[in-house]
Amino acid sequence: MDGAENGPGQHHEHAGGIVGQVDALQVPRYAGFSTFARLPRIEDVADHAVAVVGVPFDSGVTYRPGARFGPGCIREGSRLLRPYNPALDVAPFRTVQVVDAGDIAANPFDIEQALAAVRTGVRRLAHGGRPVVALGGDHTIALPMLRAMADLHGPVALVHFDAHLDTWDTYFGAPYTHGTPFRRAAEEGLLVKDRSAHVGIRGSLYDPADLDDDARFGFTIVHADALEHAGVAEVVERIARRVGDAPVYVSIDIDVLDPAHAPGTGTPEAGGLTSRELLGILRGMRDLDVVGADVVEVAPAYDHAEITAVAAANVVYELVSIFAAGKR
Repeated sequence: MDGAENGPGQHHEHAGGIVGQVDALQVPRYAGFSTFARLPRIEDVADHAVAVVGVPFDSGVTYRPGARFGPGCIREGSRLLRPYNPALDVAPFRTVQVVDAGDIAANPFDIEQALAAVRTGVRRLAHGGRPVVALGGDHTIALPMLRAMADLHGPVALVHFDAHLDTWDTYFGAPYTHGTPFRRAAEEGLLVKDRSAHVGIRGSLYDPADLDDDARFGFTIVHADALEHAGVAEVVERIARRVGDAPVYVSIDIDVLDPAHAPGTGTPEAGGLTSRELLGILRGMRDLDVVGADVVEVAPAYDHAEITAVAAANVVYELVSIFAAGKR
């Protein structure tokens, strides 16, 4: 491959020296390095305002494996993203320096070592309060993300989009799995008490006590079927009332979407949100103080025609757009 097609001149440079996407009029969208939205790599710029980083880790899954391949899949699904977001009236890649920071090498055989590596890597990228969006990976990675955010911002409010509560205690005696991160986060004091919400919860549970435990840890639940009756605007209002003026961390398990919209995931549940509903809720959160986010549980082996990859990539795009809009 001719190295010139990936050279600095193939990116757009904007006011303030911001380096944007590879120019799609010079290099076709299907060519070149597969960074998120064809943005510059972190080593290609002097500094950054927002970082997208992969965490290819799925040693915490309890059913289908494969989310370790999620970051690459999301990057491929992002090739069609364009520089201007009309829904939020912002050109995120021209407004602030957004970079792809590559992947954090998380130990696949030692979960606690992996969590420590993610916390350290994210804290470095987020130094000075710079937002980070993590591409998972399974939902276990939300715990070290929250640890890193608390290191920088203190306890945060959590808005958690998922089919599942993820506040269970252990699985086969293991305290760190993709079903336990938010129980551990509450126990560790990483969350502002009574300022967190689950959105999109549905499906079967182990026991009614699961809901009691969840409430005890300070969560409220917006069930998936609330979208049918309340609609996007009311759900956004409920989220805003819940989090108040606290710094907000957004954690998005792609299985919050119905399997029709995201089949490529490890624990699919019928009756989920549409991609339009999820994007609408995120856009409605643009005035909240969002400090970091993750998009997790994309497992490409179960995907079809990049349905899940495209959905996840667009979710990340909305999050980056929110960060950029807040810095105008």
